[in-house]
Amino acid sequence: MEEVKGVVKHVLLARFKEDVTPDRIDQLIKGYANLVSLIQPMKSFHWGTDVSVENMHQGFTHVFESTFESVEGIAEYVAHPAHVEFANEFLPTLEKVIVIDYKPTVLRT
Repeated sequence: MEEVKGVVKHVLLARFKEDVTPDRIDQLIKGYANLVSLIQPMKSFHWGTDVSVENMHQGFTHVFESTFESVEGIAEYVAHPAHVEFANEFLPTLEKVIVIDYKPTVLRT
């Protein structure tokens, strides 16, 4: 197994509170995506909603994935004023949240 060099993924699974409107969710997603242009260590952002047929989502409906070059880059992102401001707006709208950071690994055979 070999780590993919210079890549760390930051994955956030979310379930929004019942009273958060679809328009508000769209605004929040646009705000999240905009962090790429504001925070240098954040290299990319992707998101989506659960489409699994396995029904093992445990109530989580949205996935947000950001790519960084290092764990230190994630630490810089977390402390960045733009992220702090966004998190203070985003997190109160969530009923459930899980965040995982990982370094992708490739299995070489």
